[in-house]
Amino acid sequence: MGRSILFAASEGLPYIKTGGLADVIGSLPKSLAKKGHDVRVVLPLYKKIIEKYYDQLERLGTIQIHSGWIDQPATYYTATVDGVVYYFIEHQGYFERDGLYGYDDDGERFAFFTRAVLDMIYFIDWWPNIIHSHDWQTGMIPLVCHACYADDMRYQSIKHVFTIHNLAFQGNFGVQMMESCLGLDYSYFDNGSIRFDTGISFMKAGIVYADKITTVSPTYSSEILTSTYGERMDSILRYRRNDLWGIVNGIDTDSWNPKTDKLLVKNYDAHNWVSGKKENKLKLQEELGLEQNPNVMLMGLVSRLTNQKGVYMLTDRMHEIMGMDVQLVVLGTGETNAENAFKWMENEYKGKAVYFCGYNEELSHRIYAGVDLFLMPSLYEPCGISQLISMRYGTLPLVRETGGLKDTVQPFNQYTGEGNGFSFWAANPDDMVYTIHYALDQYTNNKAGWKGLVKSAMATDVSWDKSAAVYEELYYQICNWPDE
Repeated sequence: MGRSILFAASEGLPYIKTGGLADVIGSLPKSLAKKGHDVRVVLPLYKKIIEKYYDQLERLGTIQIHSGWIDQPATYYTATVDGVVYYFIEHQGYFERDGLYGYDDDGERFAFFTRAVLDMIYFIDWWPNIIHSHDWQTGMIPLVCHACYADDMRYQSIKHVFTIHNLAFQGNFGVQMMESCLGLDYSYFDNGSIRFDTGISFMKAGIVYADKITTVSPTYSSEILTSTYGERMDSILRYRRNDLWGIVNGIDTDSWNPKTDKLLVKNYDAHNWVSGKKENKLKLQEELGLEQNPNVMLMGLVSRLTNQKGVYMLTDRMHEIMGMDVQLVVLGTGETNAENAFKWMENEYKGKAVYFCGYNEELSHRIYAGVDLFLMPSLYEPCGISQLISMRYGTLPLVRETGGLKDTVQPFNQYTGEGNGFSFWAANPDDMVYTIHYALDQYTNNKAGWKGLVKSAMATDVSWDKSAAVYEELYYQICNWPDE
């Protein structure tokens, strides 16, 4: 017997993406739907979704949303993809903007979204067993459902799961928002349950009021209980530690499949990867203006260029790295200092290094397929998606041992031949450069060992199958369902 689960999120594939949250929303509901559950997703109707998908959406109707001083209409649309029903909440003023986040009224925008999600349930007369909310933008849903719909047992019977994708982004706003935008009385501030400094935190509300909290890898779930990684939320997370689950992400193995990927010059699988990757590598080198050489170790980085991603360890040691017999391709945007450093790199090492400033989905596929080594020296990484994709494409990840990177990448053991990538522990450039040297040595002088690593990486289960089963177990627990 299937169960009903509503995923509430601020972004999700196949419609809109800025980060790894969108990948989860595009993949996990689909995996759960295949298991027989009634899984639905609700998203804001952003400008970019309207421009690309509006003709594919069905209009359901409009209702008035009241939340504090907010008195605004919400129009609902729907579409179905891969067995998952998507709902979209339209409000021109709040969501039809060039970007998704980073506006002065983000608190008001997602307070409106919170109420519009909960009112939608009544409007469409579909009552989920569980609302699964994601990141700070939906963190208020468990509290608002509890506090503002107390007289309706249909709402009170809903269980809540809250997933932390990145604890650093917390949705912290002034206390006046409780009255003006959320319609909550000040007792929730006075008792400390959502108070953060002198204001309120959407993230903290989700942690306190959800029945269960999850984050996107077992190691990250332990790291955030410490002051080093806890972003000043570690005390409340330790209080809820018995309800905190660390469940590693997967990827959509249908979309990310080197055997069927139409963006590659040659498709391949675990049986013919040597010729497949060689041809994709040569084509990528040609496309990017690098010297075409099948024997040089080609490294890739596809990432937001921020301090969190460890990019300054790379830029600080660029002379030493590019002094090796390697090539490097970087794809991404981010902090100005990082972008400028990679622009300098491209100019300084023409024919050996190239930087594509921006994001290009098609190029990212060709990088995953064409490079030999994928760099992820993150200072912290809740889960990470790129290392999973790279392994799927037979590209070995080189990662720092943190969060989901530690959980998914087993470092190469040259004595046993075990492993599916390379890793280092200390967050310093010396250890990173040493590990790049070590990987280069294996690539150059241990061909058999390298091939064994690639086979192991491609055999790694990076699908959602295992993780979806753990989410099912979590849902069973909070709803007292029998585990079938």
